[in-house]
Amino acid sequence: MAALLTEMERSEPDYAEHARSAIEWLTGGEPLETITELNVCEFLWYTLPTKVSGDRTAIARALGRLLLRGGLERYAALCVSPVTARILRTYARSGEDAGVAAYQAALDETGVLPPDVPELDWSSIMGPEELGAHGACSAALELAIVSGELDPGRAADRERLTRHWLTTPRAELGGDNWLHRVQGERLNRWVLGRGTAWRELAQPFEVRLHAPIPPPPGPHLEILRRLLRLGRLPGGIRLTPQGGLDHPALAESRWDEADLETVLEAAQEMGALRRTGDELMITTTGRSLLDDPTLLWGAAAATLLAPPSREHDFGVSAREVALMLMADGRPADRESVIEVIGCEEWRHPDVAASLNELTRRLDAFGLRVEGTLTPAGRSASLAALRAHALRPRRYVSMS
Repeated sequence: MAALLTEMERSEPDYAEHARSAIEWLTGGEPLETITELNVCEFLWYTLPTKVSGDRTAIARALGRLLLRGGLERYAALCVSPVTARILRTYARSGEDAGVAAYQAALDETGVLPPDVPELDWSSIMGPEELGAHGACSAALELAIVSGELDPGRAADRERLTRHWLTTPRAELGGDNWLHRVQGERLNRWVLGRGTAWRELAQPFEVRLHAPIPPPPGPHLEILRRLLRLGRLPGGIRLTPQGGLDHPALAESRWDEADLETVLEAAQEMGALRRTGDELMITTTGRSLLDDPTLLWGAAAATLLAPPSREHDFGVSAREVALMLMADGRPADRESVIEVIGCEEWRHPDVAASLNELTRRLDAFGLRVEGTLTPAGRSASLAALRAHALRPRRYVSMS
């Protein structure tokens, strides 16, 4: 890199300073051969217009000439492409929000952006392992596109290749795969990301949550299965004018109306049932869940920690603590939860409301008896904690 810049200073001094600045942003001091198409696109279409001052078009052009000297013709062409010019104009004329939208649309069209897959939704805020996995998957997609093995417009093929790259054992990872690395990083962050009392409680769960929690043996979630089966019938489940459930099979069941309504809320959160007029009908997602006990178990367990609309973060964390305490066979009353949190702010009213919601769902699903988790309830608690710990990190909107 130093030799290329020295040569440019002699032969094209007008470009050299711009090129030096751009390549420092792009590579971060790493060798030129480590960059990928994703790196170049992110620099040209996001970093350059939002973080670098000066004549951005000239900087992009200078970077292109430097990359061309380094034998990276495809990347050099991106620097002077009509797409790059259009995105830079969008930032300049319409502002950052419009520019970012144009950048994201163009990046998706390249085909080198790893898509979310069933095993992993990518975070907006990535740790080192996830960054490594994301970069490796992008490089694999780029290679497949360049070699003609992958059409960038075929989303299903991009997903298939990303899943393969994430789940295949790799020699450079000591036989591990990228998915395990990302999940381990997220789980460790969840364990260590709070106060001392939280870490002491959560630390043993790092091992317990390392592998997926399988459904326990025997029949479970029968109330949920019944609702989904009824929703699959012609006409689905009719609703009364007051919003209650109107079906003979439910009227004759052993479940009370409060439990049915609680499980119905969870089913709608899962996307398994949807309301159409005065009827509840099963969705495509609901059919898939009904046909796969493992998927149904995981989706239902996750609703124990799925935050209702407008719930404060205090409430979600309180339910996490409560599930850990109950999974250990310990009391999970409001005072015990607040003691783990260790901060007076956590006496927020949302804590009590969220704990009540948690016990309501545990009882409705039949996962708690006389205040104590059943064996299935412990499994569901662990499955819910694992799903929550492994969730992607997102930027919080202040709007």
